[in-house]
Amino acid sequence: MTRTRRAVVIGGGIGGLTAAAALHRAGLRVTVLERRPSLQSIGAAISLSPNALRALDVIGLGDEIRALAAWQGDGGLRAPGGRWLSRSSAEAAAARFGGPLVLLHRSTLIGHLAARLPPGAVRTAADALLADPGDSDRPARVRTPDGELEADLVVGADGIRSAVRGTLFPHHPGPVYSGFTTWRLVIPVPGVEFASHETWGRGRIWGTHPLKDGRVYAYAAAVAPAGGHAADEKAELLHRYGDWHDPIPAILAAARPEDVLRHDVHHIAEPLPAHHRGRVALLGDAAHAMPPNLGQGGNQAIEDAIVLAHHHDDLAAYTGARLPRTTAVVRQAVKVARLNLMTSRAGAAVRDTAITVLSKAGPALFLRGFDGIADWRPPQAPYASRRTQVGER
Repeated sequence: MTRTRRAVVIGGGIGGLTAAAALHRAGLRVTVLERRPSLQSIGAAISLSPNALRALDVIGLGDEIRALAAWQGDGGLRAPGGRWLSRSSAEAAAARFGGPLVLLHRSTLIGHLAARLPPGAVRTAADALLADPGDSDRPARVRTPDGELEADLVVGADGIRSAVRGTLFPHHPGPVYSGFTTWRLVIPVPGVEFASHETWGRGRIWGTHPLKDGRVYAYAAAVAPAGGHAADEKAELLHRYGDWHDPIPAILAAARPEDVLRHDVHHIAEPLPAHHRGRVALLGDAAHAMPPNLGQGGNQAIEDAIVLAHHHDDLAAYTGARLPRTTAVVRQAVKVARLNLMTSRAGAAVRDTAITVLSKAGPALFLRGFDGIADWRPPQAPYASRRTQVGER
């Protein structure tokens, strides 16, 4: 009788749950260990580009998410005074990349991923420590308060401060400060109509997007020293963005201080030597944390998870497929962050003029920035219908 292989996933975020669902579909017995008391967190929204949606098609989830999410793309880039620098459309994005860019709350995606797993597969409030990465002759071992688990595969999906990564590669320098901080909020703003936009100032950006449930997702980023926090983060946002164009003042007026989440941004500047060691594979922020300026952090974690399930019995092939791609995406995200958070007045003026001129000559900068990223396709055939044609929402 053939023994069912076992996988232990450390971390119950988007990447870890996608990996668990994909490995379960591949026939492995999966256990997810999440140290938080619940999978649901306060979180914010996540933008999913066609590459991630095609990856979700492999586990039969792509169409569900497309139906739940709001399409992105109708809008573009603006200056703080309101002038449009570049316009884009959802239809143009779908035509260019073979599917839409969509936006939904992270908790919605997490709930649908968890529903793909059998009862009892997810253990919350479960601290986990990688005790032994294993090798071809012995299983990996994960230590928990309830005892040790042996596994044919361990997935380190434990985020940017990954303890699993530290065990596998103790001499790697880890994440570095990216030079800026971010704020996020998801709130209802009744009576306010707007087109999705990202607004670039000097050393500051703001983004506003509608969710399908009627709420508004807004985010901001600003160059700032690491570790800074305000006593009232709403007041801090008013100070930095209160005189920017509509609908930003109305959104800030509708927000409560407790609605605002603030986090410094870090990324892994020096790529890991591999995304695996022994019987352990890393994915998502644990493997390649990146600035959020391309909106690809969660998307690349989803890609990782689907590719890992495809190569679950050959982790060297997993590293070979993912390390070059994610290294390139991290570097591009860093470049974009430098561009849209430029602090020089003259440099920002040249940037804005170049964006306007280039956008008149061809596809919007917003779309061109996803070339080579959003057109990625998974190695497995999808299980879903892939209703991604232009006009189907």
